[in-house]
Amino acid sequence: MQYKRRWKHKPFANARYSIMWGAQLATLAVLPAVSFAAQVVFNLDMVNVVLSPDGYPRDTVVPNGTFPGPTFKVNKGDSVVIHTHNKLTSPDMRRSTSIHWHGFFQARTSSMDGPSFVSQCPIAPQASFDYVFDTAGQTGNYWYHSHLSTQYCDGARGAFIVYDPDDPLAHLYDVDDDSTIITLAEWYHVLAPAGTTSFFKTGVIPVQDSGLINGKGRFARGPLVDYAVITVTKGLRYRFRVISLSCRPFMTLSFDNHTFDVIELDGVEHDPVPFQRADVYAGQRLSVVLHANQSVDNYWIRAPPTGGSPNNNPNFQPNLTLAILRYVGAPEVEPKTVDVPGTKLNDSLMHPIASEGPGSLGSKPPDFAKVLKITQSPNSPFFDINGISYLSPSLPVLLQLLSGAGKPNDFLPSEQVIILPTNSIIDITIPGNGSHPFHLHGHNFDIVQGGTDTEPNYVNPPRRDVVPILGPGDTTFRFFSGNPGAWFLHCHIDYHLEAGLAVVFGESPPDNISGPQSQIITPDWEQLCPNYDALDPEFQ
Repeated sequence: MQYKRRWKHKPFANARYSIMWGAQLATLAVLPAVSFAAQVVFNLDMVNVVLSPDGYPRDTVVPNGTFPGPTFKVNKGDSVVIHTHNKLTSPDMRRSTSIHWHGFFQARTSSMDGPSFVSQCPIAPQASFDYVFDTAGQTGNYWYHSHLSTQYCDGARGAFIVYDPDDPLAHLYDVDDDSTIITLAEWYHVLAPAGTTSFFKTGVIPVQDSGLINGKGRFARGPLVDYAVITVTKGLRYRFRVISLSCRPFMTLSFDNHTFDVIELDGVEHDPVPFQRADVYAGQRLSVVLHANQSVDNYWIRAPPTGGSPNNNPNFQPNLTLAILRYVGAPEVEPKTVDVPGTKLNDSLMHPIASEGPGSLGSKPPDFAKVLKITQSPNSPFFDINGISYLSPSLPVLLQLLSGAGKPNDFLPSEQVIILPTNSIIDITIPGNGSHPFHLHGHNFDIVQGGTDTEPNYVNPPRRDVVPILGPGDTTFRFFSGNPGAWFLHCHIDYHLEAGLAVVFGESPPDNISGPQSQIITPDWEQLCPNYDALDPEFQ
């Protein structure tokens, strides 16, 4: 019952919101169309198919029938229309769905951000919805995934790349194409709803059966699936776009016998710094430049997951998470190289390039500051933030904002929504607790002090949209509230989010309704909640 209680969406139970929402539609529906430089159209079918990326066949929820899903590729300044069709039929997994476009700011299109019950109701089975948004000058590495319960653990995840034809760091690399996109993920043999139910009963998160690089991997005593192969030519420099599709573990990336320069964190270009390995947390992205300057041979690419013990799942052996870096001219055999310890990526050593405006938010005291303290009761799977465990609202928070809610007590439930003032410097501080990778929707942020830093950095702090809450100290990140909307802040370990580790920011409430930053609402978005509320519970 706890599982259903936490995710059962309630009908339009509050007449006040229904009436106010109807009044607002008359205003919002006549907003002028936004002019975009170029529009790219994609088709996304959410389907159930049997796949076996690690050799074990199981039913899945996947985009266009593949894992990972198709990679969306656009250029800087493009907008997108993504025709999304929910064709899910399996009674053993979620049949409704929603898609989050991770890392995109969604200026004026908070309705397209995707998290269920924050910015939309889910898309009902056999229904369609168009995600329409502008990439707004952003560039770099992004991704997409289901944002309904733990559904993306069943496979609904894929990469999204925004290329910059005038990349200021283009002189650092020679090759940047489809072959240099690297996805990291874990894979489960148990279906996510069953795993979630077990987690709520036992407090133990399901342990992945395998780790995958570019959708391929092996589990202990399983079939010898062919590892993914990335081919390089000696002497060339490669921009590898590394995207964590993980729904739980972080993965430690390395290339045997090679050093790489990190040049991007979560869509923000940084000055290059050399490392030999990098912890990539759930939802994080990197661009690394690898110089193929070693002998012509085969080398292991390693990304062992950390999170979950093989003692809790004998299938899981982290060191089987491998791919092959193969030089042109090398024999088609598995490598014999060995893993050698090296310097690990430290975000505190990374600084945004000059054109990104490092330190642009300044060092003055914030206009608004909030401490979010994470606690967990003994023998309980559920988390609290400042004493509150996040529950799915009865109405999407964005819908409540558009209905006129502007103060904490206006929201249902009120204790889970934090109101952010307009055009202000915001500081969020989270005391160190368990390496939770926290993701902020609608923004990136400056990590002015990480949990292992001894002093703050307001001059050139690293900038990204996912940060692990490492101890022993507090993590503080700073951003500017110039993007009205309903924005999730949550742990990107999906089972932790399901267990309440989240809050919602209601940013600049009046500006969502009127003015130059008011939300653009489409007719099919308006229909999502009525369609979803009409479903029988088993289809939700």
